[in-house]
Amino acid sequence: MTFKEQIQQGIPSILPPKQAYDPAINHAPKRKEILSAEEKKLALKNALRYFDPKHHAELIPEFSEELETYGRIYMYRLRPDYKMYARPIDEYPGKSLQAKAIMHMIQNNLDYAVAQHPHELITYGGNGAVFQNWAQYLLTMQYLSEMTDEQTLTMYSGHPMGLFPSHKEAPRVVVTNGMVIPNYSKPDDWEKMNALGVSQYGQMTAGSYMYIGPQGIVHGTTITVLNGFRKIKQNPEGSLFVTSGLGGMSGAQPKAGNIAGCITVCAEVNPKITKIRHEQGWINEIVTSTEELVARVNSAKAKKETVSIAYLGNVVDVWECFDKENIKIDLGSDQTSLHNPWAGGYYPVGISFEDANKMMAENPELFKEKVQETLRRHADAINKHTAKGTYFFDYGNAFLLEASRAGADVMASNNIDFKYPSYVQDIMGPMCFDYGFGPFRWVCTSGNPEDLLKTDTIACQVLEEMAKTAPNEIQQQMQDNIKWIKGAQENKLVVGSQARILYADAEGRIKIAEAFNQAIVKGEIGAVVLGRDHHDVSGTDSPYRETSNIYDGSRFTADMAIHNVIGDSFRGATWVSIHNGGGVGWGEVINGGFGMVLDGSKEASKRLTSMLFWDVNNGISRRSWARNEGAVFAIKRAMEVEPLLKVTLPNLVDESLL
Repeated sequence: MTFKEQIQQGIPSILPPKQAYDPAINHAPKRKEILSAEEKKLALKNALRYFDPKHHAELIPEFSEELETYGRIYMYRLRPDYKMYARPIDEYPGKSLQAKAIMHMIQNNLDYAVAQHPHELITYGGNGAVFQNWAQYLLTMQYLSEMTDEQTLTMYSGHPMGLFPSHKEAPRVVVTNGMVIPNYSKPDDWEKMNALGVSQYGQMTAGSYMYIGPQGIVHGTTITVLNGFRKIKQNPEGSLFVTSGLGGMSGAQPKAGNIAGCITVCAEVNPKITKIRHEQGWINEIVTSTEELVARVNSAKAKKETVSIAYLGNVVDVWECFDKENIKIDLGSDQTSLHNPWAGGYYPVGISFEDANKMMAENPELFKEKVQETLRRHADAINKHTAKGTYFFDYGNAFLLEASRAGADVMASNNIDFKYPSYVQDIMGPMCFDYGFGPFRWVCTSGNPEDLLKTDTIACQVLEEMAKTAPNEIQQQMQDNIKWIKGAQENKLVVGSQARILYADAEGRIKIAEAFNQAIVKGEIGAVVLGRDHHDVSGTDSPYRETSNIYDGSRFTADMAIHNVIGDSFRGATWVSIHNGGGVGWGEVINGGFGMVLDGSKEASKRLTSMLFWDVNNGISRRSWARNEGAVFAIKRAMEVEPLLKVTLPNLVDESLL
């Protein structure tokens, strides 16, 4: 069968042969035992819903074995035999260009070069899933190949509920992930529902088909590191940045460190993923002992090198060793998947990777105990360095949250706040989000690198023209992004689809998108997908990350994210998504995203103007109402540009009156 025929077939009527487990692939760890005997039967019944009853007798023992062995039913047998990658859009079968673009994005999320655990359909973050099983993937792709522009596909946590009649201006796909009842939104609730096959953790851009590989977070991390050094008034050259995690968020940190121009040490416990990131060029060197690491860092400091070093081992050993050897750490953070601390997101010190995985599955209580011991040691070592002048920030991965739950010394004197700021609270919020600058993305669906080069040039020209008249308050943001886009090709950021990211405000996003649409009209480039990280101005309500610089008491509310996705859906988004959980853990955040296909039409021009303006200014207005000074400036400026915009502004209170 051809690729198109396989897509159109969906779940095959004749079962393919059982596939062998491939040990060469980076697999998800076994999930802990959480279902009762009766619930295991229910999980099997749920999985068998996708198959003709004539196959049930054959599949029951196989799915039962998967559930016992891996803690989930992945349906490995149905994994397609074609190569998984974002094909040029015209290679997909279908009646709708928009649906073909979504297929392009889904396959990119599952590309072996992109996905963290591709056979388990997990893109990043340890448990950020596109689908729960391969039947869902096959059925979804089949629906997309049949869809017209007057239908909408409804996705329930990876399950394609079906195609429903709608209209051309409606979203082609509406996605929800992990949207469970609040009182049942705890880690064990999620584990149980996921094991039953009824809910999944979509992370942010995994379950919304908008992940673009490490590049997405490289840009945000680069801006964070640059502004971190600016904050401490230090030149990155010869300075040391220490962090951890190469798996869940790819190789973003060392690449960002290289772009910023510092020395980066990034610890990782998984040898397989460390090797992959080195082969992909996201890290320069790998060292396996602290003695070797100390010598290499001292040499790099003496020569003021720009270099990224992966330490194959636990980051706690690095912090403790550098304290003992009196090596000055200038910037410190952590990017392990601590939103998922008990299922592979963070590993205990002093235990091998293999033994830790075994303990995680067979003795989860002991594993949790060891993780919490490690978090306390981790925090103690950080405290010793910050006392010597290290600037430490939480990278929004729930490090401080889980450390506090473990009893670590991370609380401020008021015992309410953390003693270290979130990077959004201290850097990205007041410097970027309040002014409307966030992670705008685009993907050239032709798959042609020349198209991406042309879009880079177009975006750079737009930004340079805007910078001529931009107010002083946003000049730094403008210049950082112009520098970024000029170096994008040189830094070889593409992994998977021909995609790009830069931080832009509403004006920049609209002008860049319109320039792309006109280039499509002229035949200079093919269709383009617009999107963004959920980690943006208005897509996410997350009290310890995206909305950590909201101080009016509303940071635990989620009105903004819900309004964002509803507003995007009727203003022209091609697909929309809303998730419970993402980045900092299930139950800790509500986040939404979108995708929009540009095809060169007048309708696309109208949609992009309406939707992108709302998508950013919804968040600025909320931040303005919280009395954030930069957001008040930004929303007043937006109202001057758009006469139909009228936002409620806060009246400030003289503190002395209180």
